[in-house]
Amino acid sequence: MTIRPATPADSSKLAELTTQLGYPTSPGEAEARLRDLESRPENGVLVAEAGGVVIGWIHVQGSRSLEMEPCAVILGLVVDESRRGEGTGAALVEAAVGWAGRHGFRTLRVRSNVVRERTHAFYERLGFARTKSQVVLARPVDR
Repeated sequence: MTIRPATPADSSKLAELTTQLGYPTSPGEAEARLRDLESRPENGVLVAEAGGVVIGWIHVQGSRSLEMEPCAVILGLVVDESRRGEGTGAALVEAAVGWAGRHGFRTLRVRSNVVRERTHAFYERLGFARTKSQVVLARPVDR
C-alpha cells in the first residue's frame, strides 16, 4: 500500500468512497471539490492505493481561530468497505499526523458523529482522546 496526494484522476473512486461514507457524490462533484481543495494550501487530501486501486482517502485541513491554538483537523476519512480492518485507516491517519507536523501544527483533531461508536474506538486506539461533545447546527446562505 502506498499513500500519496489525491489527483483529479482519482475522482471516480473518491466519489464511490464518499458515497460509502454516507455522502452521495458523483465523480464530477468529487473532481470539482478536489480541484478547489488543491487550490487552497491549508488542505491535504491523501489516498491509500493498493495494486493501483485507491482504497481509501483522508482530508486534513489546517485550522486557525481566535479562541485556540492553530491545529490540523481531519475532515473526512473513509476506507473501502471491502478493505476495512487491514490497517489502511490507521496508515492514513498517520499520514495526516505527518502532514500536520510538516505544516507546523502541534495538535491533530477529529470530529465524529455520535452514532459512529466504532469510529470513536478506532481513533482512541490511535491515541486520540475525547475532549468535548457538541451539537452541529447549519443554516442555508442565500447567494
